[in-house]
This record gives sequence, structure tokens and C-alpha cells, in this order.
Amino acid sequence: MEDETIKTKSAQITQQLRDLISTGELPRGSSLRQDKLAELFNTSITPVREALRSLQAEGLIVGEPHRGVRVASVDLEHLKSTYVMRRLVEGYAIQRSTHRLTILDLQKATDLNRQMEAAYAAGNSLDVGTINRDFHFLFIERCGLAGVTHEAENLWYSYPWDILRVVSTRVPHSVGEHDAIINAARSGDPEEVGRAVGTHLSNSYRTLVKHLTGDDVIDPFDLNAV
Repeated sequence: MEDETIKTKSAQITQQLRDLISTGELPRGSSLRQDKLAELFNTSITPVREALRSLQAEGLIVGEPHRGVRVASVDLEHLKSTYVMRRLVEGYAIQRSTHRLTILDLQKATDLNRQMEAAYAAGNSLDVGTINRDFHFLFIERCGLAGVTHEAENLWYSYPWDILRVVSTRVPHSVGEHDAIINAARSGDPEEVGRAVGTHLSNSYRTLVKHLTGDDVIDPFDLNAV
């Protein structure tokens, strides 16, 4: 029973730390002391240690001899490769969901997008991020392949920033692109859905890279990209 309690607490801490990293509240390169985290989360060292191991396996934090654990620094190559994998996995999953979506699913997607719009207008960035994830996974989970959904979840967690929290001005554009995905799904054309999803993920990636570097970049998913 004690082991299960530790696992549950560890999972909660893992998710909370992911959120703090993705929003920038835990800056890149900042140190993570187990005793301070245990105090922050009002728990013992054990679940904190387990959470840090999970995040280290995901590449979100790194351990260094004599320096302890810190949030991983910006790695543009990791960001690029994760984005390309998201295009492949998430794009395929949402395309595959096209003929499996019900009228109720599409209405729920529309409702989520309106909720996201309202949360942005109210300044609730945390809600925006949560609703955005719910929107994406409503489609992904309808693909009918549990393994693909699981891989999409892993990629989602390993993507090191929540663009909608880091660059809040991106939200209205994202809402519009979500509407385009919904409209494409209503048409029943998987290729149109794929184009809408590709545009959405590409715009998010390029906005994030410009925020981090100040440079406009070519979409690395392009077959001719260097």
C-alpha cells in the first residue's frame, strides 16, 4: 500500500514539474534540489527522487557529477526531431481518426475550442494548455491504435515547451487552426485533415523556434529542408 502511495505521489510530482518546465516557471538550466522540491510538494524525498528519475529518462532534466540535477538546457536538435516525430505520429493518428469520429466527437472538439478561446480571453493560461491537450487527444485517441496513442503521449511530454503558455499571442492563431482541423474532419477527407494538422504543428514549431532564437526557420519536415 505504501509503495502504491509513493507511485501515485511521484506521478503527480512528475506532471507538476513537467508543467513548471513547459511554462518556463522552472527556467532552463536551473538546479533542482530534492530537499527543496520535497518541501514544495509537502512530501518525503522518495517520491521526488522517483519523479526526477522519470523526467531524466524523458530528457527534461539532466544529472551532472558534483552539480546535482538541473533542468535541461535548450537543445534545438532535440526540439526539431521531436517536432518531426510529432508530425509523423500525431498527423497519422488524427488522419486515421477521420472516419471514426462521431457527430458528438466533432461537437465536443468545437466546444473545447470555444472554451480555449474563452480561457485565453480571461487570461487563464493554465486552462488554455490543458484544453489544448484535450483537443488534440480527442482526435488522437479515436485513431483506434493504443500503441500510436501511447507514442503520441510520449512525444507530447518530451516536447520541452508548451508554446501556448510561452508565447501567449499564438493562442488566437491556434484556435483558428483548430477550427480548420474540425472543418476538415467534417469533410471526411483524411488528406485534408492531414494538411490542416501539418499546418498547425508547423506554425507552432516555427513560432517557438523564433521565440527561442529570434530567427525564422524552414520547416524541417519539408523533404528538401537542410
